[in-house]
Amino acid sequence: MSTHDSTPARPEQNPPGKTLWGGRFNAGMAPEMIPLNLSLEVDRRLWREDIRGSMAWARALAEAAVISDRECGVLLEGLEQVGARMEREGLSDAPDEDIHSAVERMLHETVGSVAGKLHTGRSRNDQSSTDVRLWGMAAADRVLEALSMLVGALLDMAEQGIDHVMPGYTHLQQGQPIRAAQWALAHAWAFLRDGERVRAARRAASVLPLGSGAVAGCPFPVNREGLRVALGFARVSENSVDAVSDRDWICDLVYAGAMAGMHLSRLGEDLVLFSSTEFGFVRLSDGFSTGSSLMPQKRNPDAAELARGKAGRLAGNLQAILTLLKGLPTGYNRDLQEDKVPLFDTVDTLLLTVPAMAGAVASAAFRPERMLAAMDSQLLATDLADYLVRCGVPFRESHEVVGRLVRRAEDDGVPLAELPASVFHQEHRAFADDVYDVFDWLRSVDARDSDGGTSRRAVVEQMQKARDRLAQG
Repeated sequence: MSTHDSTPARPEQNPPGKTLWGGRFNAGMAPEMIPLNLSLEVDRRLWREDIRGSMAWARALAEAAVISDRECGVLLEGLEQVGARMEREGLSDAPDEDIHSAVERMLHETVGSVAGKLHTGRSRNDQSSTDVRLWGMAAADRVLEALSMLVGALLDMAEQGIDHVMPGYTHLQQGQPIRAAQWALAHAWAFLRDGERVRAARRAASVLPLGSGAVAGCPFPVNREGLRVALGFARVSENSVDAVSDRDWICDLVYAGAMAGMHLSRLGEDLVLFSSTEFGFVRLSDGFSTGSSLMPQKRNPDAAELARGKAGRLAGNLQAILTLLKGLPTGYNRDLQEDKVPLFDTVDTLLLTVPAMAGAVASAAFRPERMLAAMDSQLLATDLADYLVRCGVPFRESHEVVGRLVRRAEDDGVPLAELPASVFHQEHRAFADDVYDVFDWLRSVDARDSDGGTSRRAVVEQMQKARDRLAQG
């Protein structure tokens, strides 16, 4: 192990395309192999994480007396200059195989041969895994922030709909009346669950692989616990073989993204339906709608439709990462170069789509007059059956009686609420003149006063619980 100072040599230019592993080979890479081998176009976004991890590794090598303090200082200063250069110039014309090669080449150009000491005891296997985990933790935080905005918008929309009643649907058929707030809250709870999944993925990502080497661990006495603290990980990986091949956390985050995409799609579908002329329950703002190039009257809910469309992409990313991992032998395999494509695309897609949907929801408005106009008194058929139950009639018998009344109303072409009292009495002697009190929308929703139900008390309590959950993160 080296403990003497090394004076940086004059910066040298590495040959374009120089690899970090060429000493064992007599011939260069075949021209057909070169583009397949490159990953810089994908992993270039990891340059900040690569520099951050490299600086922590340089300090760990110095603490372990593998390099001198002066060499460490030169490497740290050089890495800072590389970072500044990347900020300034980017990597558009870089000839390198991947981001790790690019950073090492630029460091060599900056500080000379001492740059070659930085990779001591480190493999690209644990280096790459560390970089992408650092990126993933920060990305998860950004996704959580976006989901929080969407949940907040849905909760604000629920506040607007607390005293508006709308049809509640099953099988896309009118089922029972609900408060409009209950519909908005149903979507809010789904996205709160998505946030829990993203947080779980972030915890899974927060495991330090650096110091695992290529597969067997590091032969130098680096302090992995110190590395963990310096880089902000929650714990150190337990097994060097598992550390360089574990991509479970990527599956977790991509799965969370696929679920969020599915929930975005369902919200989008509701908004497409409810903003249509046929429903008209919700009006989307101009800022989240588009027009037609041919039909002047059109007002298209494109934000909702695009969100619905992105769900397929997010589900596809989950399928891709699971398929990538399913047949790999133990340890690192080059197939894992493909792990970042579904990860990056999932995060990019969420950060593109979720804020747009949050804006669409925040600027949308309920149209209570349209909701009331659409409501058929058959929505209260269950309330009518409950009326008989309260009179001591078994529910199965009540269900049958009300079913016949609904058919009679349809045959007579009148709303259920407008059937004559004599018809109710003919169907069952338990019906009294107060049966018409059943046909009251607010009375119906407030009768559902169980926790999580549609009564005003239950909905207000539910909104507070959702806000508390959102605040807790």
